[in-house]
This record gives sequence, structure tokens and C-alpha cells, in this order.
Amino acid sequence: MYGLVILPLAAVIYVTWLAFTGTFDWFFLALALIFGFVTEYGVTLGYHRMVVHKSFEPHPALKAVLLWLGSLAFQGPVTHWASVHTKHHAHSDQEGDPHSPSVSGFMYAHFEWLIEMTSDDIGEIKEKWGARYFRDPVIVWLSNTFLFWSVFSLLLPAAIGFFHTGTWEGAWLGFVWGGLVRIFITSHVTWSVNSVCHYFGFRTYVTTDHSRNNPVIGILALGEGWHNNHHAFPSSAFHGLTWWQFDFTGLTIRFYEAIGLATKVTRIPDSLLEKRRIDSLTSTLNVQELAMTEEEEQEQLHEAA
Repeated sequence: MYGLVILPLAAVIYVTWLAFTGTFDWFFLALALIFGFVTEYGVTLGYHRMVVHKSFEPHPALKAVLLWLGSLAFQGPVTHWASVHTKHHAHSDQEGDPHSPSVSGFMYAHFEWLIEMTSDDIGEIKEKWGARYFRDPVIVWLSNTFLFWSVFSLLLPAAIGFFHTGTWEGAWLGFVWGGLVRIFITSHVTWSVNSVCHYFGFRTYVTTDHSRNNPVIGILALGEGWHNNHHAFPSSAFHGLTWWQFDFTGLTIRFYEAIGLATKVTRIPDSLLEKRRIDSLTSTLNVQELAMTEEEEQEQLHEAA
């Protein structure tokens, strides 16, 4: 796990040095940003909203593509990622949360937890929190082939760089920009949801944790930064719950629904939104009464339907 932190950082320092010495090509920056965008999208929509929270039912082809994109993101097999995230929601900002800045500190929540987590820890988490993910053959297959897709996500930008310049130097720059720099960008954006969005921002809805809505991370993480909204309503397909909370991932779910690639899209009724909204009269007792588990949220959604 040290390599996941150190090598992308070294790549960023390296390309910064290249830029200062006059070796810079906008093509390779665009390559990093495009690869970063599509792989981060695979995590936010595929790993997170589709697999963990089942906020919509995808067409099988859409499901396969999203999980494939997520597998290119260098954030671990979907079974690992989903199991850890499920545990996070069960113990958010309490003892047992794998990455709570409130419990273990900001830097620990940002990336140190990844370094300290052992294979035995992952195994225990998957056994307790990931059973349902192992019942899906598509999820299992992509998890079992994760190493292949990780290598592919490094070789593909290298190949693009080679064809762009016709030189091995272009292949090297493609690998560095589209591979390592891209991993640096997407990793820190995702990690910021765990750290920044439990520390900085504003709270709109009642939760028992310290989740916050952060507009900057909301944009960078394609909607995931509206984190207080998400922790208040985990199964919601949409994390941006007002017109001005830009949620790119949520907008694409609406598009897939319109063309028939997504069904059973979870929307939170206005009555439930108002019930959970923080106001000046909300007490600690109210927080405990109004905060719900994801299962309780589903029950209220069925009642409101």
C-alpha cells in the first residue's frame, strides 16, 4: 500500500519538474484527466451507488461496464471496496469505522488506514460485511481479475502515448500521466470524501456521525462530496438534493433511467427530507431518534411510496 501513496506522488513531482524544464504536452495532461474522470466515475456510480447502496437497478450491460471502469481505478477489487464501505456506514465516526477522522485523525482517515490495514483485516471485513457481494458472479469475476485490469489501466495510456508520439518516450509519458498521475488525482479525491467531508463543510440533515456537505469535493468527486446528504439517505440515487448541488453521477442516473438502462431508482420523498432536516430546535435526543440505518430508511421509503 505504500506504493499506492508514494509512486503516484513521485510521478506528480516528476511531471512538475518536466513542466518547469520546458517538457510539457497538454495531450498528456488531458490523458490523465480523462482517465481519471472515467475511472472515478466507475467507482462513484458502479462500486458505490450501484453495488453498495443498490440505489438503482442497472441493465446487465451497464452494470458490467461500470464495474469494469471501477476496476481500472486502482482502488481495490469491488468486493474489498464494497465490504469496507459497508462497515464504514455501520460504524460511521464511531469505534469500528475503518476511516473516521473523528476517531483516528485526519491523515489516518485520508490514507494511513490503507497502509495499516492487513490482508487478515480485509478478510475479516469481507467475511462479516461482504457476504452479499460474493453472491453476484459479475462482481466476483471482476474482483478475481482485478490485478489484470489494474495492469491494463497502466499499459493502455502508455500505448496511447506511444501512438501519439511514435516514440518510447511518449509511451513513458503516457504511463506516467495516464497511469500514475491519474491514480494520484483519483485516489486523493476519493480519500477526501472520507477525510475532508467528515471535517469541513456544512450539515443539512440529521445523522449520528460528522458527515458534511463540501461543495469542492462535491464537484471533484462527481457528486460524492454531498456527504451529509448521503449519510442521511444512503440509498438515495442522488447525493445532490437541491438544484444547486451539482451531482454529475446523479444526472447520469437520470439519463440512464430515461433511456431504460436504469430502473427502480431510489428517490427520497420531500416529506422525509423535511423530517430529517436540521433546525435550531434539533436536540441530541432528536438526532438519535431521527437518524436511521439503511434498512430503516428502506422501510420508511416503502411506507411513503
